[in-house]
Amino acid sequence: MDRYAFLVERLEAAILKGKGVTDPTLRRAVEARSAQLGGRSGAAVGELPADLRAYVDKVALHAYKVTDEDVAALLAAGYSEDAVFEVTVSAALGAAASRLEIGLAALKGGSR
Repeated sequence: MDRYAFLVERLEAAILKGKGVTDPTLRRAVEARSAQLGGRSGAAVGELPADLRAYVDKVALHAYKVTDEDVAALLAAGYSEDAVFEVTVSAALGAAASRLEIGLAALKGGSR
């Protein structure tokens, strides 16, 4: 990971702290929730709006099951397409980061 740590940090900063239509606090909470579901211990989860929780959980655990209807429900709840995109990317980042952490620990022969 050391070889790519800088790139991973840049990606995380762009997604979680960069300009967007959603508040960076929300994006960080989404990422943390997703990472926690993926097995990252100690991920501090901020408050997620109730209408996002099930969607974030689905992206984190079963992204292949996300449907047009899931997205339409968020649009109907008042989220813009850009907001749905940012939430989706933040959730995917958390899931990917936790899986990367678990995979790297397994390669090193230990636990996280």
